[in-house]
Amino acid sequence: MAKEVVSRRGIPIRLVCDIFQVSETCYRYVPQGSTENEVIADWLMQLTDNHCNWGFGLCFLYLRNVKGFAWNHKRVYRIYRELELLSLNKVMSHI
Repeated sequence: MAKEVVSRRGIPIRLVCDIFQVSETCYRYVPQGSTENEVIADWLMQLTDNHCNWGFGLCFLYLRNVKGFAWNHKRVYRIYRELELLSLNKVMSHI
């Protein structure tokens, strides 16, 4: 909404951010790395398909130590959860 006001009315960004009570950092924020998230998701899907008894820890250590990716474990875990692999491995381990 703030971006619309800036583009349509020509009001300075600082003033618009004060009116909407939004920091300028939040106004200018652009998410990055969506293509890299897809790469992480592809790797996790491959690993869980090939090694169905591996949990998040083994998958992450394999990607970090064997493949040499320097991804943050929190980011990889977030994608792991979004793919619903956490519940998949629990079901498979109890069978």
